[in-house]
Amino acid sequence: MEKYIEKANILIEALPYIQQFKKKTMVIKYGGSFMYDENIKQSVMDDIALMRLVGIRLIIVHGGGKDISGLLNDLDIQTEFVEGLRVTNEKVVEIAEMVLSGKINKEIVQLLQNREITAVGLSGKDAGMIKVKKKFVNNLDIGFVGDIIRVDSRILTTLLKEDYLPVIAPIGTDKTGQSYNINADHVAYAIAKAVKAEKLIYLTDTDGVYMDPDNPDSIIRRLFAENVQKLIEEGIISGGMIPKVENSVDALNQGVNSVHILDGKVEHSLLLELFTAAGVGTMIRRSIL
Repeated sequence: MEKYIEKANILIEALPYIQQFKKKTMVIKYGGSFMYDENIKQSVMDDIALMRLVGIRLIIVHGGGKDISGLLNDLDIQTEFVEGLRVTNEKVVEIAEMVLSGKINKEIVQLLQNREITAVGLSGKDAGMIKVKKKFVNNLDIGFVGDIIRVDSRILTTLLKEDYLPVIAPIGTDKTGQSYNINADHVAYAIAKAVKAEKLIYLTDTDGVYMDPDNPDSIIRRLFAENVQKLIEEGIISGGMIPKVENSVDALNQGVNSVHILDGKVEHSLLLELFTAAGVGTMIRRSIL
């Protein structure tokens, strides 16, 4: 009986959060090595299904670089990376679109459909949702990699209103209709800004921001936007975490209420972060309360 009472207490703890977030919109960036662990993948989809069933409006943006690399290797097509971005020629962007908009996108949709969640697979090309310009890295042309210049969120607003869950592949187009691959983190942040999401959630391979990366107990559970620049200057936030937190601050300034960086490898990390007082990752907010 005690274990059932404990479960009941967990539900009671979650109740105020469920009430608070009902009918609120959240954007989840789903990507990282955990995408390829079958047990974790199923756990994440269970979390998303439960969030949807308690009334949260969700948008999922996914990555899939490992699958792109795998198919390129199978086809014996060599690619290189510049500052973490794949140099993307015409053939590579064609394959990236096929993998992202086809294989991965539809797999996620089907996993949610299996849980009776009405999901719809899209890319940034649908309804002209994401427009881009060519991205340059240190004045170097890296091919068909896009910088987002505009998000038209009307299709997302329509789908959310009708209780659909949009699942978005990070592909956009320029003014000529040329397809571009886009960093999925950037797509998630741009969409969160456009819909003024309650939360932007990054499911990643790290469980947040640390004061000391070598000390697992030094994770920063609550980080305020005004402190981010100082932590970057001190080298506490570094590497690939810098654009993530800088984009987070911009999203907060544009109306997103909070940003969360979670380790996707932790079972039920979404539920633990949203529906418990402790949380499991780093939450970034606009100001000190």
